[in-house]
Amino acid sequence: MEERDITAAIEAILFAMGNSVEISQIAEALEIEEDRAWQAVESLNQRYRENGSGLQIHRYDDAVQLSTRADQYKYLIKIAKVPKKQVLTNALLETLSIIAFKQPATRMDVEHVRGVNSDHAINKLVAYDLVEEVGRKEAPGRPLLFGTTEQFLRTFGIESLDELPETDAVKMEEFRQEAEEEAGTRLDI
Repeated sequence: MEERDITAAIEAILFAMGNSVEISQIAEALEIEEDRAWQAVESLNQRYRENGSGLQIHRYDDAVQLSTRADQYKYLIKIAKVPKKQVLTNALLETLSIIAFKQPATRMDVEHVRGVNSDHAINKLVAYDLVEEVGRKEAPGRPLLFGTTEQFLRTFGIESLDELPETDAVKMEEFRQEAEEEAGTRLDI
């Protein structure tokens, strides 16, 4: 299969699917190696950039998605309804941060850190498609485990969880000590 045919097929697949597609699925469908599929995706994306296209390809871990460039959004909203903006309150951001850095995490893990019931916050984050159930913990009651979604990566403009900042051990110890003083108890964080 020629490179031109590969990039055309990838473009057609991404356009038709709408959502992200794992590169392994693309490679399998085109009967090529994954490295070759990645090269074709990069080539296609480079062509979009060079031609000033209104399209771009985003990478999310091992998946790619065809999307509109952000600077073209102003024209889209003149035709389509403006999507309802998701409001992430401080409680939702706090809960999301705990899940993102600790994942997979149970409700109890989140509540242990936050110190309050987190049912509503987790349910809202699931409804916003920022977190999802990723399994069950091997513990009594088999509580649900939550992790972030591909939509989380999209929302925060990152390609992988590896791009999340490292937690500073010194700061974490200071926060733990402050929290223990406020609560009058020892925290096991």
